[in-house]
Amino acid sequence: MRVAVHYNSAATGAEETVAAVGTAGGEAVLFQANLAMPDAPAQLVRDVAARFGSLGVVINSAAVMERTPFGEVTAAEWDSIFALNLRAPFLICQAAAPFMREGGGAIVNIADLAAFESWPSYVPHSISKAAVVKMTSALARVLAPSIRVNGIAPGAVLLPDDWTPESAAHLVATTPLGRLGNPEDVVTAMLYLLRADYVTGETLIVDGGRHTRK
Repeated sequence: MRVAVHYNSAATGAEETVAAVGTAGGEAVLFQANLAMPDAPAQLVRDVAARFGSLGVVINSAAVMERTPFGEVTAAEWDSIFALNLRAPFLICQAAAPFMREGGGAIVNIADLAAFESWPSYVPHSISKAAVVKMTSALARVLAPSIRVNGIAPGAVLLPDDWTPESAAHLVATTPLGRLGNPEDVVTAMLYLLRADYVTGETLIVDGGRHTRK
């Protein structure tokens, strides 16, 4: 595939991704956009389509995860979380659909295990990700049969930098498969959803079984 690599401020990581695609024999191009801005998602899609001509796959992964204890959440914090976590992927899907319909394609939205659990210090984040799950099933209905829409809800894959070894060890001990996840676990799920031509409207939980603890 020819790959459009989006970034907002993490240019170094995006450049490394482009280089990795090139080393593997592919083609990748960088696109910068702050998707929290109202007009940015649709403009990003137009820029990518202008560069490549059409879209076959859209991966909505840009998001923010902020600690917002209940009782301390401000309207500005709520709006900034939902602007990036929910509004942006919806607007990207809406803008991308006309460029995908003729040849079909697939959309994969990255949700979060928080969509299915209650995390007291991350209530707005959890609500936004639960909404991504609902958006996924709704758009699967709207865009069928030409475009499939699925989601992935990762569990403990990339831990925050400020987490202690003790906190990581607790996660391992309370995960049925006995380990933390890694990016490859999510990639495996992603490739399945891109290849599974009879699957749409699903959100695949990739969490080592943590959701089974309920």
